[in-house]
Amino acid sequence: MLVEEVMKKEVITLPSHARIETALNLLNKYHIRHIPIVNDEKEILGIVSDRDVRDASPSIFDQNHSKQLKNEIQTIMSKPVITVHPLDFVEEVAGIFYENEIACVPVTKNNKLIGIVTEKDVLYTLIQLTGIHEQSSQLEIRVEDKIGTLPKITNLIGEYKINISSVLIYPDKREPNKKIIVFRIQTMNPIPVIESLKNDDYEVLWPNISGVKQ
Repeated sequence: MLVEEVMKKEVITLPSHARIETALNLLNKYHIRHIPIVNDEKEILGIVSDRDVRDASPSIFDQNHSKQLKNEIQTIMSKPVITVHPLDFVEEVAGIFYENEIACVPVTKNNKLIGIVTEKDVLYTLIQLTGIHEQSSQLEIRVEDKIGTLPKITNLIGEYKINISSVLIYPDKREPNKKIIVFRIQTMNPIPVIESLKNDDYEVLWPNISGVKQ
């Protein structure tokens, strides 16, 4: 899935000379956590988070409370800013969040801001990609890491006229020469599929249903 399919196009922004109190009011009013800072050409200059604003906001008992909130936003904004392109993959954005320990990236095209993607957007997208929001059953199968295994299993599932919502594959930590394939299939009764898999000597890790041939 591409970034342009999940990004928010309506983005609250501020110029670098805006006051911190303005950012604070916008964060509270729109219940958002990040505000990109842009120039008149919509080019990214920086970004501020609710934490940046909170850290810059003095205690109400501080005599300089009002004065500090009138400082320009550019004094606390983070820069340079990591951005992504609308044609990047959402999975790549998840990697950016993890590696850089951030929770939001502006989306730019021709160096101009056109959208924003947050950690919540990515998490929701991954939920959709895994298919767990649909009525379905999950199968986990340990297989040899060799060519042709995946189509054989999908063909076997297809014999039962069952749609596959999603497929995930990851390395088996216990056995490096094997993979774990996770299927989400659109049935609430996976037992016939499990029996067929086991009859073909596939190792079904989940569900481990009693009474089904091991």
